[in-house]
Amino acid sequence: MPAMTKVSKKRPAPSQGGPKAKKAHIEKSGAKSAAAAPEKGKHRSRPVTAPINDEHGSTSDESAGEDLADGEDHVDEEAEDGPVDTGAAQAKDPNAAREAHKVQRALFDQRRAAKPHSDLLVDAKQAWTLARQKTLSKEERTKHIGALMDIIRGKVKDIVFKHDASRIVQTVVKHGREKERNEVAAELQGKYRELAQSKYSKFLITKLIRLCPAHRPAILREFQGHVLRLLLHREASSVLADAFELYTNAYERSLLLRDFYGKEASLVTVTAGSEHDKERSKKGLKGLLEGVEGERRKRILGALKDNLVMIFNNPDKGAVSHAIVHRAMWEYLIAVNELESVEEQEKLRREMFESCQDVLAEMVHTKDGSRVVREFIAQGTAKDRKHIVKALKPHVARICKDDEAQLVLFTALDVIDDTKLTAKSLVADVTASASSLYTTSQGRRSIIYLVAPRTRRHFTPAMIATLEDTDAIRARTSKKESALRAEEIARAASAELLAWVAKTGAEAARDPGGSLVVCEIMLGAIGDKSAASEALLAALAAAYPAPELHPAALPHTSRLYKTLLNGGHFSAAARAVECAPHFDARAFAEQFVRVVGREATLVMARGEGAFVVVALCERLAEADGESEARKVVRGWFDASVREEIERADVRGKAVLLEKIRALG
Repeated sequence: MPAMTKVSKKRPAPSQGGPKAKKAHIEKSGAKSAAAAPEKGKHRSRPVTAPINDEHGSTSDESAGEDLADGEDHVDEEAEDGPVDTGAAQAKDPNAAREAHKVQRALFDQRRAAKPHSDLLVDAKQAWTLARQKTLSKEERTKHIGALMDIIRGKVKDIVFKHDASRIVQTVVKHGREKERNEVAAELQGKYRELAQSKYSKFLITKLIRLCPAHRPAILREFQGHVLRLLLHREASSVLADAFELYTNAYERSLLLRDFYGKEASLVTVTAGSEHDKERSKKGLKGLLEGVEGERRKRILGALKDNLVMIFNNPDKGAVSHAIVHRAMWEYLIAVNELESVEEQEKLRREMFESCQDVLAEMVHTKDGSRVVREFIAQGTAKDRKHIVKALKPHVARICKDDEAQLVLFTALDVIDDTKLTAKSLVADVTASASSLYTTSQGRRSIIYLVAPRTRRHFTPAMIATLEDTDAIRARTSKKESALRAEEIARAASAELLAWVAKTGAEAARDPGGSLVVCEIMLGAIGDKSAASEALLAALAAAYPAPELHPAALPHTSRLYKTLLNGGHFSAAARAVECAPHFDARAFAEQFVRVVGREATLVMARGEGAFVVVALCERLAEADGESEARKVVRGWFDASVREEIERADVRGKAVLLEKIRALG
């Protein structure tokens, strides 16, 4: 007799193979496609050190808890009661299998009836099955949510900690009206902290914080006195992180930050009371320290420092990457910079840097964390900067694609005098990732900054102002001239970037964003650009018309060639072209004549590339003396060709004929 095999009836994990989960029959009438589409919602900024395959795994998103088992309308409590004997299922006698199933079902019903609130949960699950359907109209959903609320009213606190009942309550909060949401929040008052520490109910508390603004301060006040412990808690940490970064206003954030300031801060607290006190509270540590001097001020700063060090000494808990920790850290550095004694400033800043230097890469993805790391780079010694670069190096490609993190990269390029260090550890990784970076706006900025730092053509005034915050500190802590440092960075990046343009520049230029990157590399890079120019011009010499659009027919690509032939960008303020110092437009025009040739040039002149030919003729006409390229192009446009252009229905033919005549 073969041995019986015991298997669990729990559904397989998403990462496992195997058959489809049991009871997937709920996917009917188009609900399958609706359920498959992820719900859009806010997400916390993601650390650059987080695993790439876990895109949103670090956040307790609003739909995560409710849809833990998307195929389970009725949770398989059978799996909780022990393994299932599959010997009966394999029996040859169908009656024996049926009888065995009846016995198992009776045993399950008996065990379920013995559990508290079993009848309530059975009724609630039936109503929940109707209320959570994806295809309901607004009126139908309101009706079913009302029926579900009638079942659980008054019992929410008793059932909410069960994993299946928690999802039921989440559905009421998510789809219910303000009345139902406030009822649930009121019933759970006094249990908020316990909910945040539950594996399943933490998703519910996040929904309450997001969808019940009237109860949000009360929820956050229950966290007061326990914030640091909750940040180090496996489940509650994400609740506080989401609340602080996504759903709270300045006053509510101050409620969470208060615990960082220590017990003495409670003696001068301004987190409750009059509107004036609330306005002071919004200022954070700065508002708290208003009017506080001497030893008390030092004790508050000391308590803040000790609490931050405790967080940094437990990096495995994940709190280091949360925005609330970064805000507290930034407030501490601001307070330190306002101390009268420069020696005291240096001492406290040094102690804090030594406590967090190994986890700085986990802070760069938030606004305040980026500020903290940039401050350390600007204020640090050469040794400190080397240590920071070493910490950032493994994550450079990810840093380039993050709005806040890339500001740290830019500051490092702006401040660090050892350009050999930055070229080897930072610039090399940026240029090596050019093919994947140019497809996003953040990545494009990271490439362009190497050859055209802080250009208003690609960097917003707000971004430039943020980068300028460290300029005053750089003047004290760095010795090298800014222009020289920028030139050395551009020189270090040029060879790799020009090689990339020579290899893939023609293809990248067909992309609107890629054409911007190629243009800035050609204008700002330092070195031999003949191979890169050859590759770009070879694309213009392709057969026309072709299976795909000719580069001259693409507005952004055509603009790239015109800019290169002009020798720089057109300045609307100066009403003239700003010539790039490291680009020879005349040499590019002469290479254009050799590589593109007569036929392709004439086809462009008669079609959508007329303005490219205009830029070519204008560049050749401006050259001193009678160049060979000028003679060749003048010979291409004889009387018959000019007549064809006049008869053609193309934009810019008048200015083209004018520039042709200017050739002589």
